[in-house]
Amino acid sequence: MASCADVHVRICGQEIIKYDLEIKALIQDIRDCPGPQSALMELNSQVKEKFSRLRLRIQDLDQMAKEQDRETDRLAIQAETESQRRQMMSNQTAWRKSNLACKLAIDNMEKDELLRGGETQSIRQRKVTKESLVETSSNITESLMSISRMMAEQVKQSEDSIATLATSSRTVEETNEEFKSMTGTIHLGRKLILKYNRRELTDKLLIFLAVALFLATVLYILKKRLFPFI
Repeated sequence: MASCADVHVRICGQEIIKYDLEIKALIQDIRDCPGPQSALMELNSQVKEKFSRLRLRIQDLDQMAKEQDRETDRLAIQAETESQRRQMMSNQTAWRKSNLACKLAIDNMEKDELLRGGETQSIRQRKVTKESLVETSSNITESLMSISRMMAEQVKQSEDSIATLATSSRTVEETNEEFKSMTGTIHLGRKLILKYNRRELTDKLLIFLAVALFLATVLYILKKRLFPFI
């Protein structure tokens, strides 16, 4: 039975796919948009909103990857996250190209209107179109820069995590070496204690023999002095 975390990951992935498909559909609408300029601006507004939601869900998926207990699950979710980031970048590029193509089509349409006699109005509309094109291109560039900064931050976080793991590994190795050294010292101390215990027993035995020999000598001397005839 799937865990709660697995369900959240699956739901997040489904939402990412949904936003991706919606963005692709809006990009196609922009590519086919015949005008006017207000319609194109409305489509771009919707695309920006979808990209914002998609970016947040990708960040959520990346966070879920970091919270996984199993290494295989974490790597799989991180791979999916990177794939979705690349797909988002591809959609950003397609969005920009579609805007440029649509702007060019509207510009050509305005030229035709100018040739048909609407010179003054067409010039005004053309000016607005160019200004909108510059603004839209600037907004898209800003979005791409924001995504690049976000990816740079993710890379920096990954580097910090790797550095932390390396430091922890070195600490564990140093602790293990200290433990081995302490174990050797304890083993040597135990040998010395056993050696001293054996020597103490030998010394006691020698002292006992010396005392016994002394007493025997004293008794022998007393015997010779007191009972010489025996």
